[in-house]
Amino acid sequence: MHHHHGLVFVALSYVVAVTAAWTALDLLQRVRTRTGTEQAPWLATAALAMGGGVWAMHFIAMLGFDPGAPVRYDVGLTLLSFLLAVAGTAGAFFAATRARLGRGQVPAAGIVMGCAIALMHYVGMAAMRTAATVGWRPELVLVSVLIAIGASMAALWAAGRDVSIPRRAVAAGVLGVAVVGMHYSGMAALRLEPTTMAMGEGGAPSLAIAIGVASMTVVILLTTLAVSIADQRTRLLDVIEAGGVGYWEIGLRDRAVNLSARAQVLLGLPPGQTSYAFDSPPWLREEDVETRQEALRRALAGEAPYDVEFPVGDGSRWVQAHGNLIRSRSGRPIKLAGVVRDITDRRHAFADLETSERRQKLLINELNHRVKNTLATIQSIAALTARRAEGVEEFFALFQARLMALSDTHNLLTASGWEKATLRDLLSKELRPYSSDQIRLDGPEVWLEAPQALAMGMIAHELATNAAKYGALSLPGGCVTITWGDVDAEGLVTLDWTESDGPPVTPPSRTGFGSRLIATSLKGDLGGTVDMDYRPGGLRVKLTFRTSPRTSSLAQTA
Repeated sequence: MHHHHGLVFVALSYVVAVTAAWTALDLLQRVRTRTGTEQAPWLATAALAMGGGVWAMHFIAMLGFDPGAPVRYDVGLTLLSFLLAVAGTAGAFFAATRARLGRGQVPAAGIVMGCAIALMHYVGMAAMRTAATVGWRPELVLVSVLIAIGASMAALWAAGRDVSIPRRAVAAGVLGVAVVGMHYSGMAALRLEPTTMAMGEGGAPSLAIAIGVASMTVVILLTTLAVSIADQRTRLLDVIEAGGVGYWEIGLRDRAVNLSARAQVLLGLPPGQTSYAFDSPPWLREEDVETRQEALRRALAGEAPYDVEFPVGDGSRWVQAHGNLIRSRSGRPIKLAGVVRDITDRRHAFADLETSERRQKLLINELNHRVKNTLATIQSIAALTARRAEGVEEFFALFQARLMALSDTHNLLTASGWEKATLRDLLSKELRPYSSDQIRLDGPEVWLEAPQALAMGMIAHELATNAAKYGALSLPGGCVTITWGDVDAEGLVTLDWTESDGPPVTPPSRTGFGSRLIATSLKGDLGGTVDMDYRPGGLRVKLTFRTSPRTSSLAQTA
């Protein structure tokens, strides 16, 4: 009995076979990136795609088969052929992905898969009901089984390789040829003999089988496509979240903001709820809403990417939201999507950098000012010392001592970052060369800023030098008592320098350099006055000077 095949169905069956092979290879590539129980869903999906695709290819090809008589199909055997294809493919894929099975795993799995596909084919043929008896040519049946086994081995071999998309396309094309070749080799082995017996009414007609096969094919392909897309999205989100970055998107149709779990954490939101209203996001402060709205307007208009930085929570953390407008292939905007990341460290670094730059400029300006003042002070000291010195050696000794006093005060200020120094530390520094039994200091902690400390250091040096040459410190039993009080309401401090048990004191006939230096320093940076009483029992000096408001507050909080 002659029979033939419609060329349209031959071509369609080949397309289905290639599509099934491509999908299965793509899914098996994903199996290789999983371990343990994570492989099971992907193996099942790959088996459904490959086994179901081969089954669909068989019955699509059978729709183009014309034996010269009406054809119906047994529903039970048709379903059994589908289950055989999927189960056999699943077992082969499972075996092929077990590395512990060794080098023979692919041939063994290929034999199992090929026999299952061949069995699917012949069970499907057994489901055919027509007015003819069915016979087979054994040699061609064997050829079809061998082709099925060879195609299966090729599929499993390709699945075990990390191939590029072009190579995967070639492999799918070759597998499609092999699968279709197996089918038509099996059909070539078919022998139909007409019979006078009427065909029974049981079984499903070809139209019902066509609808069922088409539906099954669409379901399989859509399922595998959806699974593949979902997997790509999941893996992309996993990579994004592994980098400490959250994902967000705004649908332009429903105007809802969707956040990933990491994005919720970064924005300080409670877990569970992932969708939020577009107009009133709970993570934004009122003062940041206008900035966000303007950025959204520009992004939705395609004028610029969405890029906003704002604080979250109590304002101690900062985040940056960056995104772009996603369009369809036709150019229609679909959604705005992007990432959110923590930029607290960057904000702090920029703030620290700005503070450092301001401090550096301030220090440079301050250094320039202080260097000029120091040079002017040294110039004044040199001129006045030279004017009063009787020779080079005396000039050198006096000038060197005064420079050392200036240097000591500089060292004291350097230890405190050139911000402040206490009055007690300054006096102790200048009186350190003398016996501690001859020095008495009594007073609260009073802070002086750098210019005031430099001036007070020079004053203390002049008073100590005078006491050592002419006053109480010139004799072993002499004593210098220095007392001072707290800063009063007007910001003034009073210091008393009293010398006792020294040689008799006589008032000087003229005002010396030291006296002028003391008076000048007090009037300048210290804004005060001096009263020098040359009593016979010892010199008494009363200094009244002003501290700045800043140093007064430091004294109260120190």
